[in-house]
Amino acid sequence: MPPRENDSQIFSRKISARGYFICMNGPFSRIARRIGALLSFIPFLFTGGCTTFNHDWKQAAGRPTPSDLEGRWQGVWVSDVNHHTDQLRCVITKKADGVYRARFHAKYHKVLSFGYTVPLNVEPGTSPAKFSGEADLGFLAGGVYHYEGHADATNYFSTYSCKYDHGTFQMTRP
Repeated sequence: MPPRENDSQIFSRKISARGYFICMNGPFSRIARRIGALLSFIPFLFTGGCTTFNHDWKQAAGRPTPSDLEGRWQGVWVSDVNHHTDQLRCVITKKADGVYRARFHAKYHKVLSFGYTVPLNVEPGTSPAKFSGEADLGFLAGGVYHYEGHADATNYFSTYSCKYDHGTFQMTRP
């Protein structure tokens, strides 16, 4: 007498008979588990720097508003190529060497967010402060971005450009 099949074996056999392949044991289940584990990390790809940015954003809120570039900024980015636009936040800190570190956190289609850092060089003695900088955001984001702009105590304006896009950042103090 052949061994009796359990429910999962019967289910697998019935599904396989219909042209589908389901295998809960063996090498395919290990591959499926690995793919599932990899897919579970996708949200972290889009929010990886978000938690540290939000921490810095909240900490900067507790400090007095500086009269230079430093501090919190919020506003919008606008692409002049495809006319996309969405929210933009930035925390700027001055490093010991006089270069400013701008940490941007941009939204895209209200769902995706993207964070990156740009070193900004400020021209000494300019009012409003004139700055420029560049950052390589990677091939998928358009490569090297170039920034030029100016800011006073309350308003920040910058242009950006890369191989495939160009536009503006417009921000004020929150």
